[in-house]
Amino acid sequence: MSDEEWFDIYDEAMRPIGTAARSEVHARGHWHRSFHCWLARPADGGLMVRFQRRASGKDTFPDCFDITVAGHLAAGETHRDAAREIREEIGLDIPFEKLTFLFEHRSVREGIARGVPFIDREISRVYGALSDAPLDSFRLQIEETAGIYEADADSLIALFEGRLPELTAEGRVPSAGGRELRPAVERVTPDLFVPREPSYYLDVFRRLQRLSAPDRS
Repeated sequence: MSDEEWFDIYDEAMRPIGTAARSEVHARGHWHRSFHCWLARPADGGLMVRFQRRASGKDTFPDCFDITVAGHLAAGETHRDAAREIREEIGLDIPFEKLTFLFEHRSVREGIARGVPFIDREISRVYGALSDAPLDSFRLQIEETAGIYEADADSLIALFEGRLPELTAEGRVPSAGGRELRPAVERVTPDLFVPREPSYYLDVFRRLQRLSAPDRS
């Protein structure tokens, strides 16, 4: 019996049409649901946004920078259930009740990973949360996550608006043994993130800023 993940799948109007294995979902471009959670840390009157680097073995967009934590909803799961990804991927205990719903996002992306074409049609509920947990306290699931980084929200906005060509992000990556984390510094440009419309990233960063300072204009 295969241990491959199974997802609920939908038609264009998001009406349920059954379930399918992950490989079939990405091969045939079935609509499916996912959970996005962005974490941010208030710092010195600003906001540091946390983001991960996807593991090189991922079946879509390996080695790209991405959402702090994300995951597909397995067949029968709710978004509350999918919040387990926070603990599984980065080792932090943040209950679903502490998350703030930001918006819903629909995307279609195509590409080739490890020589296999894929079509990724997702509808995602995007959440945010503030956490002052130091990067050293993260425990990364190395099969999924190759590193965790943070950068100033204003700088990230300038980056995705094209006003800043690149920025430097500090982070942590697994040591050779995989259990401990060591410091890392990375050059970050928009093309190193999972390809989405810039408006997605800009909306996230601005909403996280409002979450940390509701009166901010």
